[in-house]
Amino acid sequence: MTSEGPDISVVIPHYNDLARLALCLAALDAQTIARDRFEIIVADNASPVDPGVLAATIGTRARLVIATEKGAGPARNAGVAAARGAILAFTDCDCVPEASWLAAGVIALGRGDVVGGRMIVSVSSEAAMTGAEAFERVFAFDNRQYVEKKGFSVTANLLTRRAVFDKVGPFRNGVSEDVDWCHRARALGFALVYAPDAAVAHPARANWAELRRKWQRMNVEGFGLVAHDARGKLRWVARSLALPLSIVAHAPRVLVSRDLPDAGARLRALATLAGLRLWRMGHGIGLIFGGGHR
Repeated sequence: MTSEGPDISVVIPHYNDLARLALCLAALDAQTIARDRFEIIVADNASPVDPGVLAATIGTRARLVIATEKGAGPARNAGVAAARGAILAFTDCDCVPEASWLAAGVIALGRGDVVGGRMIVSVSSEAAMTGAEAFERVFAFDNRQYVEKKGFSVTANLLTRRAVFDKVGPFRNGVSEDVDWCHRARALGFALVYAPDAAVAHPARANWAELRRKWQRMNVEGFGLVAHDARGKLRWVARSLALPLSIVAHAPRVLVSRDLPDAGARLRALATLAGLRLWRMGHGIGLIFGGGHR
């Protein structure tokens, strides 16, 4: 820590999830890196909670800023605006970073300008996974593939330098902000690297309703990235219509996954895979005609 402030600013967007926020803050307090080297900023999206309860949950562990514009992207931007560190580390309020997360992420910044770390999908019970949990255990948050094949990192586990962020600009709202921001960074010549030792756990969606809400949001945000031109819309339609074929293509990942404990979990994951891909196709086509935002 310098006389001007901490080296690292951890930015956490929050909305109405105090129990998990408390777990996230406890995990950050347990980081192996010296506590005076980093600050924590909770950017609350005007949660409908008692301000006193929110303040008590945060305590002295973090600084609280209020983001009045709705959305995780604007909340992160509000956190960055209040940050003092030369390094920015982003995670989410429902995540639990491993103790070595910050130390490993900072080391990885020696290899690149933007770091995406490993994501761990946690479930409520290893022996009794729901279909949604089993599906997410296999398919969710494959950040190595996102970084190395798709050119972005999820913002639940993203580190960069403040100077890089300032050049790339803030997160955009209404789109897949992690994809959009990382692609803008790479377009400016900044290097994105994967850091397997910088790990963060994220809970799986527990049921079909939670999983569908997640993909409704992701579909809307993904469509927002391509909706500005006719070619983008045509690619969107083609990708949506191809989703049923991906059921067959991706079923072997479920069958051979070591992350599922038994045949029952595999069957539930397969059923969820089929149902979700068919739902995404219908919802994605609906967005073209303005009917998929609900």
